[in-house]
Amino acid sequence: MNAPVLVTGGTGGLGSLIVPLLRAAGREVRLLTRGSRPPEGLRHVTADLRTGQGIDPAVEGVGTVLHLAGGPKGDDAATRNLVAAAELAGVEHLLLISVIGADRLPIGYFRAKAESERALRESSVPWTILRAAQFHDLTLAMVRALAKSPLVPVPGMRWEPVDARDVAERLTALTLGAPAGRVPDLAGPEVLPMGHLLRTYLAARGTRRLTVPLRIPGAVGRSYRAGENLAGAEAERATRTWEGFLAERVDPARPRR
Repeated sequence: MNAPVLVTGGTGGLGSLIVPLLRAAGREVRLLTRGSRPPEGLRHVTADLRTGQGIDPAVEGVGTVLHLAGGPKGDDAATRNLVAAAELAGVEHLLLISVIGADRLPIGYFRAKAESERALRESSVPWTILRAAQFHDLTLAMVRALAKSPLVPVPGMRWEPVDARDVAERLTALTLGAPAGRVPDLAGPEVLPMGHLLRTYLAARGTRRLTVPLRIPGAVGRSYRAGENLAGAEAERATRTWEGFLAERVDPARPRR
């Protein structure tokens, strides 16, 4: 297949890792943006996935669409618009990055991802869906925010953070391959309690904080305590660890008296 690959969200953190891999594999890449210009030498088209404006010409002549764009709200509507345009254009392969537990956690973001998956499954476009765990970068942002407090709250949950580079490599291989439906989830190599994530972050920073357990109330708390955000035994496990990521990304704080 020599038709271009259209990548939504190609200038984001994950997209910026995948696009060079696709180009190194000899694929022509077209980026869909809402206005920001991509790096020099990359072809781009402007469209708004949430309103549908500009999507039809964006997918014209495209063989594969890799849908990475997302946000806290509106993912389901954006995906439905993209799927409708892909059907009309005769796209041969549409790939979606989703999140582990999309159909289990009672959280708006997860529900939108589940609806996005449903839009692909019910379409006439051959598709692939990869669910991934929370990225190391998101995990780092969360523990940084929690650690700003002199008394650090420790939510009662477990995560299995995965490195974006591992996800990029897996999605690149899927993009270069044939439509595969729902493929095995991709999670990090370890299931880690939030307390461990916080302690290792503080240790990497060289700082100390008092911690206090935080019980998450309601249905969300019950879901996390039941591990409904975690991958099952059939999931694939990436190799890059949370501690290795911290060693690369976290600078020790100045010694304090």
